[in-house]
Amino acid sequence: MAKKKRTPERSSSPRPQLSKGRVLQTAVGLADEIGIAALSMRKLGQALGVEAMSLYKHVANKDDILDGIVDLVAAEIEVPTIGGDWKESMRRRANSAHEVLLHHPWATMLIVSRANVGPAMLRYVDATIGCLREAGFSFKMADHAWNVIDSHIYGFTLQKLNFPFKPEEYAEVAETFLAQIPMDDYPYLNALSQEVIDGRHDGLQDFSFGLDLILDGLEMLIDSC
Repeated sequence: MAKKKRTPERSSSPRPQLSKGRVLQTAVGLADEIGIAALSMRKLGQALGVEAMSLYKHVANKDDILDGIVDLVAAEIEVPTIGGDWKESMRRRANSAHEVLLHHPWATMLIVSRANVGPAMLRYVDATIGCLREAGFSFKMADHAWNVIDSHIYGFTLQKLNFPFKPEEYAEVAETFLAQIPMDDYPYLNALSQEVIDGRHDGLQDFSFGLDLILDGLEMLIDSC
C-alpha cells in the first residue's frame, strides 16, 4: 500500500505583509550589515523573501530607497528644543547625531551628498533653525551656525569611521613612522609623535572639544546678529 504524502504544515505565523515601511526598515538593517555600495534591489528582495520585482510596488527605484532610509536615520536623531537653553539643545542634538551616524556608518555620505527632503529630516532641520532663531540669531546667522555645527558633526564622524588605525595602536604606529619624520625636518610633528610614544598624550580626539569651541564662539555673536 502506497504511503500517503504528508501535506506540509503551514506556519502559524505568516510572513508580515510587504509595505514601504518594511522595505525601508529592512534596507537600513542590510546597509548596516553589508554597506550602502553593496545594497541592491536583488539583495533587498532576498532579505525580505520576495522577488526583487515585488519591491517596485512599494518603492520607485533605488534612489527612492536611499531617500527613505536617510529619513529613517534622521528620525533617530534628537530634535532640538525650541526655547530654553539653546546651547544645551544644540549640544544634545550634535551628540545624538554623532552617535546615530556612527551606528549607521553609510549614512553620513548620503546626507551630505543628496537633497534630503523627507518628513523626519525636514522636522529636524526646522527645529534646528527654530532653536537658533528663538535664541536670538538672525535667519542668516542661524543658517551659518547650523551648518558649521553640522560640518563638525559630519567631518568628525567620517574621520572616526575611516581612520586607518585603532586608538590602541597609536603609540605603536607613531613609533613605526618616526623615522620618516626626522626632528631636523619636521621638529613639531616629531615632538608630538614622541609625546604619543612616551604616553604623555594618547592621540585621541574629543568630539566635545570642537563642539564646545563652536558653541562658545556662536554665543559671542548673538548680540551682533
